[in-house]
Amino acid sequence: MANQFNPRDITWLSFNERVLQEAMDENVPLHLRIRFLGIFSNNLDEFFRVRVAGLKRAMDFKDKFITESFYQPPTKILQQINEIVIHQQQNFDKTWKKIQMEMAEQKVFIRTAKNLSPAQERFVNEYFDEVVESNVIPILLHENSPMPYLRDKSLYLGVAMRKKEFQYESKFAIIEIPSRAVGRFVLLPSEDKTEKNVMLLEDVIIYNLPHIFSYFGYTDFEAHCFKVTKDAEFDLDNDIKTTLAEKIEKGIKSRRKGKPTRFVFDKEIDKALLEFLIRKLNLSKKDSIIPGGKIHNFRHFMDFPDVFKMYQKPEERNSFDHAMFIGQRVTDVIQKTDVLLTFPYHRYTPVIDLLRESAMDPEVKSIQITAYRLASQSKIVNALINAVRNGKEVTVMLELRARFDEESNLEWKEILEQEGVKVLFGIPNKKVHAKLCIIKKRSHNKTVQYGFVSTGNFNEKTAKIYGDHLLMTSDRGIMADINKVFNVLRKPKEDILPVLKSCKNLLLCPQFMREKIIAHIDREIEEAKAGRRSEMIIKTNSLSDRTLIEKLYEAAMAGVNIRLIVRGIYCAVNQKEFKEKIKAISIVDEYLEHARVMYFHSKGNEDLYISSADWMTRNLDHRIEVAAKITQKNLKKELKDILEIQLSDNVKARILDKKLRNEYVKNDHKEIRSQIETYHYLKSKVPKE
Repeated sequence: MANQFNPRDITWLSFNERVLQEAMDENVPLHLRIRFLGIFSNNLDEFFRVRVAGLKRAMDFKDKFITESFYQPPTKILQQINEIVIHQQQNFDKTWKKIQMEMAEQKVFIRTAKNLSPAQERFVNEYFDEVVESNVIPILLHENSPMPYLRDKSLYLGVAMRKKEFQYESKFAIIEIPSRAVGRFVLLPSEDKTEKNVMLLEDVIIYNLPHIFSYFGYTDFEAHCFKVTKDAEFDLDNDIKTTLAEKIEKGIKSRRKGKPTRFVFDKEIDKALLEFLIRKLNLSKKDSIIPGGKIHNFRHFMDFPDVFKMYQKPEERNSFDHAMFIGQRVTDVIQKTDVLLTFPYHRYTPVIDLLRESAMDPEVKSIQITAYRLASQSKIVNALINAVRNGKEVTVMLELRARFDEESNLEWKEILEQEGVKVLFGIPNKKVHAKLCIIKKRSHNKTVQYGFVSTGNFNEKTAKIYGDHLLMTSDRGIMADINKVFNVLRKPKEDILPVLKSCKNLLLCPQFMREKIIAHIDREIEEAKAGRRSEMIIKTNSLSDRTLIEKLYEAAMAGVNIRLIVRGIYCAVNQKEFKEKIKAISIVDEYLEHARVMYFHSKGNEDLYISSADWMTRNLDHRIEVAAKITQKNLKKELKDILEIQLSDNVKARILDKKLRNEYVKNDHKEIRSQIETYHYLKSKVPKE
């Protein structure tokens, strides 16, 4: 029987359904449920911009390889996507209605143009005049004029206008909602002090439509929201005369002209206006035309105003200092021992402190670091700039092709270069996704090296909500390999593979991490066939690489005990021939599970790695990625214990099965919510004051 796989994009939608489940769960605090609706919406936008756009492009190719890489023909997948998304949209709308009822119980109301008190009406008029009007540019639509350019991430108001005496004659206009400039949410005054009233910016504009169009004499206005999601892919110019930065800039501009991949509209919209928009945007039945509720661009709801007084943040959601760094300089500690930080449970402070200490240490000569996604007000960058000003040689590998962060990384390039930082841009056709830092100092006539390897970005903002591991170390073997990686990044035109192959301590992509993983699985297969203990635990964000999935199938047939924790895409399917079924779960909770960890029993040696790479072909073959082996006995135990806690989750864990049903893990064991248990486990290692 041929091996079976679930298509990547269908399993991704299944992951987004798990996010929606969190919004539906009445045990989740109300403000977090609203946030999960925002995350669901944002995820879906990105999915249409990237994945659906990719599938549409693939339809033009008849190549067998294309179908194989998607596991099903693209047309079939697109059809499934539309069906799933419409169903999810219905659940989304029901959930939002229910949440609004619960908000009302807490005296939080979302007001529209139709249900304002006289005092609120005066406020809305004044707010529009003073804050909004200067940012509103209405565009009248005409049959014979081309459709104005619509921005990808923007929300639009479609307006149908009529005069009383000419009820059958409509004029159409569109208004871009200026949420970037003004903010999406307006807090209205309330006569009842216990009551909170929130109004959306589009409703402020709807209320003021007679004023906006007063010049034309229209009496009836019908206004509803819509948005267009566009293909976010861009082709990089092949002109050898242009730098990578110039190519990226050009690509960002071309992205703005991407083809629409989804058109979402309020199902109450004026029918004639809807037909006009569909026709003018050249949309066809092949495109995703999705009727939705009143509110779109729900991603803004991730930042819904803090109007809920009843919520008390649990102790378990507070970060704390790692025991090793209490009252100690980070530099001194990691020169003696390895330290494993687990975010967001541990504070991110030691990472910034190490860079700050290095910036001021007269013995430090150089700092080298990779940057993929940085915080908007980056303390990491501030520390690096401070280091340059103190005479250190600072090198930053800045990945200009980090999707949707291209513009901000171009801005960082300007800032860093102006300050005298040496900025590297990586290797042609290979994104640098590895998370590395190495610091060199000259002390007592010898060079001392230390630094860190991480599963997540060096971003203090996301470190508060992303579950990641970061190893701080002065291990000579790891430092030697990090140096080799930076030597490769400095010479992008040379053949990188011989240098990467010479790395002895880090597993590196492209190519060599895959080879090492396969060798580890082969060893477990041998042990299983010999009737000895064989076991692997893999935690990753996505599992879609065909070769590695087939290797897992081979291991399952041999009887290897395989346990997987996969947050998102999961293309593997349990099959009849398996001696031992693959046990796979996904954990979706308040923190985003982002760490990649690999455990192999290895005849009792227990090999453990933390990695930046997902088990996807793009990561393993087309990126510079790094996995670091955890060798210190206490850290191995800690990492394994955390994995076992996560595998025991029976509150927020869902079973990953063939039919993608997202059923919660249910058993008779004590209730274990892994993120809370991990907090208690790590907190218990901190001495009580």
